[in-house]
Amino acid sequence: MEFIPLYYKDKLDLINPGNGDVGILTLWSPVAVIRQHFVAAGIDLMPRSSRIAAFGTLYGEGLPELLRNLLYNPQIRHLVLFGVDLGGSRESVSGFFTRGLEPTLCLGSVIQQIVGTSQKLDDGVKPADFAGGLSVVDLGKPGDPDARERLQGFFATLPPPSPVNVERRDIPLARFEVKRFPSDPRGHQILADGPLSAWKELIHRLYRFGYPVILTGKGERLELQNVKVTIREPLEESPEQLRVHGFDPEAFARYQEGILSAAIPEGQQYGYGNRLRGHFGADEHDTLAQAARMLRENPDSRHVFISLWDTGRDLLSDAAGHPCLVSLFARRFEGALTLTAVFRTHNALTAWLMNVHGLIAIQRHIAEESGLTPGALTLISHSITLDPQGNGLERARTIHDFRNREQSAGSGFRQDPHGDFVMSVNEELGQIVLEHRFEGQRLHRYAGKTAEEIERQLVMDLAVSDPGHALYLGRELGRAEARLKRSKRGQTKDG
Repeated sequence: MEFIPLYYKDKLDLINPGNGDVGILTLWSPVAVIRQHFVAAGIDLMPRSSRIAAFGTLYGEGLPELLRNLLYNPQIRHLVLFGVDLGGSRESVSGFFTRGLEPTLCLGSVIQQIVGTSQKLDDGVKPADFAGGLSVVDLGKPGDPDARERLQGFFATLPPPSPVNVERRDIPLARFEVKRFPSDPRGHQILADGPLSAWKELIHRLYRFGYPVILTGKGERLELQNVKVTIREPLEESPEQLRVHGFDPEAFARYQEGILSAAIPEGQQYGYGNRLRGHFGADEHDTLAQAARMLRENPDSRHVFISLWDTGRDLLSDAAGHPCLVSLFARRFEGALTLTAVFRTHNALTAWLMNVHGLIAIQRHIAEESGLTPGALTLISHSITLDPQGNGLERARTIHDFRNREQSAGSGFRQDPHGDFVMSVNEELGQIVLEHRFEGQRLHRYAGKTAEEIERQLVMDLAVSDPGHALYLGRELGRAEARLKRSKRGQTKDG
């Protein structure tokens, strides 16, 4: 039976595909390097007589393809691991055959994982598929003191080839169902100019990265935790824009009016306006009025923190109805009144944008009463969810697609809040020079002989925050490095 790989044929070094029954897995070591060790050890590598069918590497990925190649070539009776491992490949291979698989969750889907490792696999190939037909031998690393003796000993004691009485098995690679894309679900931050652009970005994040959860009594949700959204210019969206995106402008106006009222809405257990202006005492305990007084007396005060959460009622009793908005923090920053609102829970699709309009009303009220100008508005949502039930997922997909079309149709340029860069090449010194600037001011000078050297400096300083900006810089650094290399070649020829 001839060795015919289904996958990565161009990456394998075939030795004796017609009669070989041994496969050599070099892990992260280059095949050419490992071959030299085999030659030095006197191992037969002749195409007609060698016991080795092929050499191949195995980096961080490729194990599913390797297993399928082996099942399609059952004449391979011995798999030898010999090479340096930098990413857990050795442990994954040995663990598959010795410890087996266990179910786990990956991006919202049930998938198999090699016991004792983080290596994920589909369930198309199982250890039992190789029962009695394949031996796996780990001969260590080329740098081991006894590496040569191990190689020689293995081949010297290798039993004679045996007839192949097993048919080839062609198992297609399984398609992984992605229910969410990878991210840290507790670390999303959004910076936007206005409420509507912030909301569309928020829905995009939840649609793409939201973690599927089941909430008791509410069913399935897509959740992110501790999401922070900062709106640089918090102004109400026009009624036309609200209608285009499926919202009722009149409902938004009523909400803004209600959030400033001390009265509890009819039929409700609480109201944000009541928690701010009446719940904790009589009229003199109006927290918005007190906040304005404190800021008038001391515009730089950091004491303007308002809690809407009543621990005695909301946590320690069985009372019904608990506020989602739990705190406000008002602070003059860069000459303007900023407001930070913290939400315990948040419905992103239907409530978030209306909440923003309510916060704009609160911020404007405090600013007017304290003689300040409104500045940025920040929302922190401890648990923010998207309800995919009904038409929720379809609406989120529509917003997600609309956001992507808007960004694709734009100029492609977004100002990085961390600043911009001016790049040049100093051919005399053989350096790439990158000047970090912000609002026309020179902040720092980076210099290096390669793009990678500059890249490391930028990463250490967190000098770039926008992915598009980072990709653009990468392209420009590559061009600058290529220009340096051409310059060096020209100097060599001239010399």
